[in-house]
Amino acid sequence: MSQEPVGTFCLVLHSHLPWLAHHGRWPVGEEWVYQSWAGSYLPLFDVLRRLADEGRKHLLTLGVTPVLAAQLDDPHCLRGMHDWLGDWQLRAHSAAGRRGDSALRELAAHEHRVAGAALTDFETNWRHGGSPVIRPLVDTGAIELLGGPLTHPFQPLMDPRLRDFALRAGLADTAARIGAAPQGIWAPECGYDPGMEHGYAAAGVQRFLVDGPALHGDTSSARTVGDTDVLCFGRDLEVSYKVWSPRSGYPGHGAYRDFHTYDHPSGLKPSRVTGRGVAPEDKAPYDPHRAAAAVQRHAAEFVEVVRTRLASLARRNGRPGLVVAAYDTELFGHWWHEGPAWLEAVLRALPDAGVRVSTLQGAAEAGCVGGPVDLPASSWGSGKDWRVWDGEQVSDLVSLNTNVTRLALSTVDQLLKEPGRNPVADQVLRETLLATSSDWAFMVSKDSAPDYARVRAQTHAHAVYEICAAVQAGGPAEELAARWRLADGPFAALDARRLASAPA
Repeated sequence: MSQEPVGTFCLVLHSHLPWLAHHGRWPVGEEWVYQSWAGSYLPLFDVLRRLADEGRKHLLTLGVTPVLAAQLDDPHCLRGMHDWLGDWQLRAHSAAGRRGDSALRELAAHEHRVAGAALTDFETNWRHGGSPVIRPLVDTGAIELLGGPLTHPFQPLMDPRLRDFALRAGLADTAARIGAAPQGIWAPECGYDPGMEHGYAAAGVQRFLVDGPALHGDTSSARTVGDTDVLCFGRDLEVSYKVWSPRSGYPGHGAYRDFHTYDHPSGLKPSRVTGRGVAPEDKAPYDPHRAAAAVQRHAAEFVEVVRTRLASLARRNGRPGLVVAAYDTELFGHWWHEGPAWLEAVLRALPDAGVRVSTLQGAAEAGCVGGPVDLPASSWGSGKDWRVWDGEQVSDLVSLNTNVTRLALSTVDQLLKEPGRNPVADQVLRETLLATSSDWAFMVSKDSAPDYARVRAQTHAHAVYEICAAVQAGGPAEELAARWRLADGPFAALDARRLASAPA
């Protein structure tokens, strides 16, 4: 950087999928893991390793939820991913031999090379799990890692005891995988309820994310929350929506690969977006060279947007400002095929444009901190309130979560009267946390595989009911807990004894 920085830019990526192992394959289930792994995680970490190898540090802040980390380290998922990558290459090979469609054959040859490179990357770097991939980037300071509660629950609606347990266990799970507990979290769905900052402080969390409207759009600095030293960082929507907006975001540009149009015999995506409202059968063939040119244009445009925004903040506030752009990791590569290439171009160009690129931790240490703020109840969902997870359309799930949690806590309290670790109590809490994942309500509210979501919530709830009934009846609770754990066995270190005692 050859000039005084105009301000600080923090890119925050939130990597998350619900627990999908052993719960279906297609169209929703493990396929979701493998598509995201191949489309987003492999290319993203390839970019990060390449930049880190050049000595670059503080590239971005990366959230990896414990439930996703569990799947990236899980032997079943690792075997499944290797099979999926091999199948991808075989599908491309088959499409390359199809007659009568030269554009598809050309794309299939390109796809075959990409699949082969992904296989090599996976076999070289990922065969022992995701943790060995993430940890060196954290240790060298290339990225800051955010953690979170175990199964990504919507925290404002949780019983405080279960909320505290989920957060502390999630931080401990990340520490076991990476070597140190993260100091920051991506609060699931950016969900916040006044007073939650005290739970964060008690658990050792120093910073978390909220959406911009929670700060009335004033996101130019981190803010201490209430009477604590815990910092909240607000997502700058003016900048973030250059990418995320469904109406004008970059992924909808006509040159980029169309996510929704398939060649069904091969499963490949042979078309580019072409234009809004263009029918799938009328879309133009995907052209990687055209897409690559669009990446460079959009990266340059985004860098100018960031610089202009920071210059405006500096004029308004009389000091260098802060821009936090936050996205789901899966947007880059899985949903937006060219996203990882765009990220690399942006991260390379920003410093040359006079922008200081840093992490949330780095921004705080550099003094990008304002005065205290009292946050309202909020989220980053529709309406920026809780309606996605607490609306009428998901009232059945809200009621289910309440009943399951009440039964689980009372049963675990009973079981913990006996000394020693109790695998039945462990599994009751594990299934309860899986049942209360925020994903199920989100999928119902957004009409994205709602039947699957309801089945998943009800399946985990049924496990809790069945095990707890056996406990009360003196039945085979240990045998039932062991059977359920065969499918739902993440977080081997989950220990129910760490649940806070019931209030007197």
